[in-house]
Amino acid sequence: MGHGGNVLEELMTDHREVEEIFGRIEALAGGGRELRDLVDEVTIELVRHSVAEEEYLYPAVREHVEGGDRLADKEIADHGRVEQLLKQLESTDADDPETSPLLRQLMDEVTAHIQDEENNLFPMLDRACSSETLDGLGDKVRRAKAMAPTRPHPSAPDTPPANKLLAPGIGLVDRARDFVTGRGKS
Repeated sequence: MGHGGNVLEELMTDHREVEEIFGRIEALAGGGRELRDLVDEVTIELVRHSVAEEEYLYPAVREHVEGGDRLADKEIADHGRVEQLLKQLESTDADDPETSPLLRQLMDEVTAHIQDEENNLFPMLDRACSSETLDGLGDKVRRAKAMAPTRPHPSAPDTPPANKLLAPGIGLVDRARDFVTGRGKS
């Protein structure tokens, strides 16, 4: 969850972890408990990652990158679609016939989002910001991920300042629920 390095290195490491979980999901034959655990694992990672990007990456894009408002709005809209899919998956049994198409849609959405960020957004931000700025953003993103929710909350605010104020409290409740249920521990 916290890898070190500047914001781009941190987020790309998150991307590789999510892709690795997707690979494990695709390699799995059938559903059941193992699939549920993998869906929970990827949900936790994607929600933490998205919250951190919305709190720090996209405001930096708005500030430093030409046309940043449009770019940030597009990325936040991508997150909204992913969060809706995660919410649907959260309430779908691993053996439900709906699970497989939802997972495929999730993997396609997230893969396209990752490619767009890494091929377009990240290089623009890298050119626009000093290494000190990127390092500082990396520290902020790591702190945000540590406090972030672990479950999808599609109706929660996705832009500052409201998201920065509410996310830690929602995250605390999510982590307490996870602790009690054992979610995310396998």
